[in-house]
Amino acid sequence: MNILITGGRVIDPANHVNEVMDVYVQDGRIASLGAAIPGFVAELTLDASGKVVSPGFIDLCATMREPGYTHKGTLRSETHAAAAGGITTLCCPPTSNPVNDSAAVTKLISDKARQAGFTRVLPIGALTKGLEGEQLANMQGLSESGCIAVSNGRNAIRNSLTLMRCLEYAATFDLLVIFQSQDPDLSAAGVMHDGANAVRFGLPGIPETAETIAVARDLLLVEQTGVRAHFGQLSTARAAQLIMDARAKGLRVTADVAVHHLLYTDAKLNGFNSLYHVNPPLRSAIDRAGLREALLGGTLSAICSDHQPHDEAAKRAPFGATEPGISGLETLLSQALLLVEQDVLTLDQLIEKLSLGPARVLGLDSGQLGLGSVADICVFDPEAEWTLTEEAMRSSGKNSPLLGLPLKGRVCYTLVDGELVYQAS
Repeated sequence: MNILITGGRVIDPANHVNEVMDVYVQDGRIASLGAAIPGFVAELTLDASGKVVSPGFIDLCATMREPGYTHKGTLRSETHAAAAGGITTLCCPPTSNPVNDSAAVTKLISDKARQAGFTRVLPIGALTKGLEGEQLANMQGLSESGCIAVSNGRNAIRNSLTLMRCLEYAATFDLLVIFQSQDPDLSAAGVMHDGANAVRFGLPGIPETAETIAVARDLLLVEQTGVRAHFGQLSTARAAQLIMDARAKGLRVTADVAVHHLLYTDAKLNGFNSLYHVNPPLRSAIDRAGLREALLGGTLSAICSDHQPHDEAAKRAPFGATEPGISGLETLLSQALLLVEQDVLTLDQLIEKLSLGPARVLGLDSGQLGLGSVADICVFDPEAEWTLTEEAMRSSGKNSPLLGLPLKGRVCYTLVDGELVYQAS
């Protein structure tokens, strides 16, 4: 379909574009910016006046729940939510049931996502069989089946020799390994950041060292094996410093941060609101400041949602007994725009962290609007005010602490491969 997007402010950090111009989409690709194409006849015209036209967002960590946990979410419901959030590509961890440790599971995920037709889904394969941390998964087979990377999620591999063998295998085939580093013994009993607020609330804490010790070990093995590595959802300033030091030494490492760790601190748990129960936990104001600094300085390449949908029962219990996670696909943009409002990032920088940055982490030729590139596009109104309601949420997981609160910044249109997959009502 030939699509013309008119009058929008096009922001494309990859090509240093920030100006009002028309966008011409033909055969699923960007055919022209600004200048009209001879003989071009638009089959669909989208008015973007007063709005921003950006590359579609790429989310490095969004749990789909399917297969296995369809009472919490399905590939259809969660990709629909992603489209409503301007996300055109998302990576799903291997923590399904069965675990994504075989080509059959990878194919099932890819086929169901394709049938849903909302967004592009890039499965992440398991680093070890069953995520049990003992036997190596067939990583090369997973890669050939469509997995963008391999990971053991937050299922720690306690045996360092086993982890080293995994990294050697991945390095042999130049596979990207994604770490969600956390020491299982230091974090086992905790439900929030180990600090003054944990003492005040009487809740068991997860110390900063649960992350930093694990990151330090993982970085040493990355250095030894030479594997490409990405560290997902860092929550502490010291862990970000470790990544910065590793990059300065020439290690092929990148890192991202979940949007809620850039905005909130453990003080949000006052009142024991289980909707703020996340893992890794919301940290101190010092950690938040350090993460923001690392984001601005380039140590953190991307912002993700760390989307984890839950059924109602998962959050209805005493705080420590609830399951961690926030349903965050549909609010990723409005939350991230607070970083612009608070003068942490410019709008150009924010769009880069949501599109080009994650594309580079994954080695994708996307996250941009250059001529001939795939037409994955988000059109949003940064000034639009709205309220999130359970009835309007596309995600099966209604576990958002933002329900009923006024939000600013809303997606108007989302295009994937030049097809309109979402239009605000």
